[in-house]
Amino acid sequence: MALDTVILAVIIGTLAAIVYSLRILVLMERRIARIDKHMEMLVEKVVVEEGKIEREEHDIESKMKRKK
Repeated sequence: MALDTVILAVIIGTLAAIVYSLRILVLMERRIARIDKHMEMLVEKVVVEEGKIEREEHDIESKMKRKK
């Protein structure tokens, strides 16, 4: 009878550890997804700013060509 209790406790403990590990994995996946989304937003902002800089550069170059 005592051996059955020990085996059952080991099985339940193992299942609890697996469930806890899966919970941690899900939380980490969500955190990584949030980080990825924030990185995409930053890249979009950089692309917009780069477009503005390129337009300004083009305007300056065209003004300099007209002066010559």
